[in-house]
Amino acid sequence: MSDDKIEEKEKKNFIDEIIQSDLQNETHAGRVHMRFPPEPNGYLHIGHAKAIWINFETAKKYGGKTNLRFDDTNPVKEDLEYVEAIKQDINWLGYEWEGEALYTSNYFGQLYEYAEKLIVDGHAYVDESTPDQIAEMKGTHKLPGTDSPYRDRTAEENLLEFRKMKAGDYADGTKVLRAKIDMAAPNMLMRDPIIYRVKHAHHHNTGDKWCIYPMYDFAHGQSDSIEGITHSCCSLEFMHHRPLYDWFIEKLGIFPSKQYEFARMNVAYMITSKRRLLKLVENNLVNGWDDPRMSTISGLRRRGYLPQSIRRFCELTGVQKRDNLQEMDLLESVIRDDLNEIATRVMVVTDPIKLVITNYPEGQVEELPSVNNPQDEAAGKHMMSFSKEIWIDRDDFMLDPPKKYFRLAPDKHVRLKGAYIVKADSYKTDADGRVSEVHCTYFPESKSGSDNSGIKVKGTMHWVDTTSGVPVELRLYDRLFTDPTPNSHEDKDFLEFYNEASLVVNDMAIAEAYLAKVRDDESLQFMRKGYFVKDKDSTPEKLILNRTVELRNSWAKQQKKQK
Repeated sequence: MSDDKIEEKEKKNFIDEIIQSDLQNETHAGRVHMRFPPEPNGYLHIGHAKAIWINFETAKKYGGKTNLRFDDTNPVKEDLEYVEAIKQDINWLGYEWEGEALYTSNYFGQLYEYAEKLIVDGHAYVDESTPDQIAEMKGTHKLPGTDSPYRDRTAEENLLEFRKMKAGDYADGTKVLRAKIDMAAPNMLMRDPIIYRVKHAHHHNTGDKWCIYPMYDFAHGQSDSIEGITHSCCSLEFMHHRPLYDWFIEKLGIFPSKQYEFARMNVAYMITSKRRLLKLVENNLVNGWDDPRMSTISGLRRRGYLPQSIRRFCELTGVQKRDNLQEMDLLESVIRDDLNEIATRVMVVTDPIKLVITNYPEGQVEELPSVNNPQDEAAGKHMMSFSKEIWIDRDDFMLDPPKKYFRLAPDKHVRLKGAYIVKADSYKTDADGRVSEVHCTYFPESKSGSDNSGIKVKGTMHWVDTTSGVPVELRLYDRLFTDPTPNSHEDKDFLEFYNEASLVVNDMAIAEAYLAKVRDDESLQFMRKGYFVKDKDSTPEKLILNRTVELRNSWAKQQKKQK
């Protein structure tokens, strides 16, 4: 078997096998038509990224199409803000849907006709029991349900009542339309599920045209059928909904769309529940849906994650049938690898103390070249100024350094990155006895790129010139939760695992002048500090940078130390 054949076999998953079988049997006349059907009641998260990747990439692989359809059946929880955010997220991930964005609400007329057909054929009835009574009728997993007293109404009576519901004659919660299936079915979802309810609410797309709205389970499969979707892929949580999906299509005699389930993307230290994400927002534990600590796609984007990294993470984790937990370390490793290839290298001092070069000419400022990215020659260089006084990080100078400390100490030499070798001669301290200023001499013949000083040094330090340094605010983000599965504890609320240290703000940092003109989406690597990106809160007066990820995985080390 050739290498190409082996690779193709390894990459094949159960969805591929289903589609390839359908194509071979000409099940849909050679068509592959998929869809991504989000509900516009919140922002997309990393779990949705996996669903987007599966649908769009699979359709692309087989020359097919992918629709974007908003399953907007609940006007109370939906908003145009979510619609626009979802579109932006999909485009940012690198995908284009077929034609215009679609809406289940555009099919409300057709869905209503389907409901009337079910009534006429004896497969649906209007029930005026209370919600509590209907819940009690359902029974339990061990006990069968009981029939509603309205279950045997005539088709004519049900049709009349349903049309009155549509006309607005009834108040919310007083009437529902239920499918007539089997109140003793082992699958609780098949026990005469509600398919329409009265809801006098303004809809973002249809306005006030409707006062009855279809339930998700009724609208979903029929919308797939209306669009001619050949392979309706969704997460495992909808597996028990599949018999109902098939039942509606069979009773209506419409295009036989089929549902297939895959394992959703679960990532350690993240949650992928829109309800819980909303709770974080409402409790002000994060700064909105796009807070860089959130698992939302907009949050990851704001933090500086790359779309190609998320796509590659989806590919590496594969398409599976069983729920599983992906390691955050893998995601961060993918991000680091990709950022290393494109990030501009710049120098930032996070806890500055002044270094004075006593023998450097007074008033002289020279421009030194700095390589933007050693991985990419085409990225070029930028210039950085150098003068008599520069900033260095406090922990880069120690009075009594340990072994293998290769930075600055009394009578020790070190290279200033991209500049000269310096030797520490003396220092000053503040009122608390902390070093506040270091005095050095430099060696003019040791300039980077043309060093003929003969001095051997083991350490290199980053620095920022005092004449051009830019003050910046660094937002240092970490995991939002201290537990890898915060919502898996039956006896504890997930908020009990909220990480109070998930955001640390450093407003003392000083960066080289290059950052004053950095692009909004430009990825940056700060020497020894990590990868950063400019935040949307930045102003001309205040530059704010978000840490995307550290250069190395320090979380595992911290957790091991705590244990």
